[in-house]
Amino acid sequence: MPLVTQSDPGTENYGIANAHTMLHQMYDPALQGTLQHRWMWTKKNVKPEITWSQLPRRFTPGFETLLDEGVENGWYDSDNTLQVMIFRWIFIPWLQCELDRYQDCVNNTLKRPDHNKVLPHGVPNLIYESPEDFGALNFKVTVKQDDIDYVRCLYVNPDHPVFDLVPRALNNFIQGCYEDLGRPTITCQSVWTVYLDLYDLMQRSVQVPAVVRSLTDGTDPDEEPLPLLENQNDLFFHEDTDGAYYMGGIHGGQGLDASDHHQLDELAELDEPGAHLLPTAPIIEEEALVIAGFSDEEDNDKTFDW
Repeated sequence: MPLVTQSDPGTENYGIANAHTMLHQMYDPALQGTLQHRWMWTKKNVKPEITWSQLPRRFTPGFETLLDEGVENGWYDSDNTLQVMIFRWIFIPWLQCELDRYQDCVNNTLKRPDHNKVLPHGVPNLIYESPEDFGALNFKVTVKQDDIDYVRCLYVNPDHPVFDLVPRALNNFIQGCYEDLGRPTITCQSVWTVYLDLYDLMQRSVQVPAVVRSLTDGTDPDEEPLPLLENQNDLFFHEDTDGAYYMGGIHGGQGLDASDHHQLDELAELDEPGAHLLPTAPIIEEEALVIAGFSDEEDNDKTFDW
């Protein structure tokens, strides 16, 4: 797990703050009484926002064009409840698969060298697995699955409607219709066809009126927000006179100490990253990375069934 999580202020983020704090304190009792989460008040949540700003340029355009096709052809109407439900059921899992592939591509691509960057240079996944080979210290905290399960039970209700793509009664009905269609594979070429076939089949079913009438929001408007852990101080924050500041979680927010700097000096003496970790293929510059095609066009032997 990361040393610290961060987010914009808001009760919707209390769950991740609580869970992360509890896990960290289980593995480091010295952190008791300190929230292991930073609220980004005046400072921007920079790293996630940079990544988010890159997504519309590198990933989104082709998918926007595909989604617009349904609207322009009159296949999708946001005021049609049944169409909205079928759209969610088909498109969200497929787009998540595509996003997972995009993430895998970015994390395994060597970024363009930047001499102004103080962080390690290299393939992100290689740096994550072997930071010492890139002149960096390893502060990863390995968490046992049993502890993750314990914290999840405290803060996550698996039956909450927020985890449902569509109301459960409708989900079972759509799943049955999908089975009747022969469980067609979802690809960029077939996604709208499957959507239309499902919509046609469901429209002809006598069960649809009753199922659609039973649809409700499923959320409790009076549901109390999750409270933040009590008696927890904010992480230490120090801003230098030159405006530089540290927002990480090393040593309770204090940053590197003398022993850490000594280890970095020793790593610096090794000079270069391990030669066996450097790519042998031509370098792909990450800044120019654009996902021009869909994953199912690149790898036809891997498909996802719902």
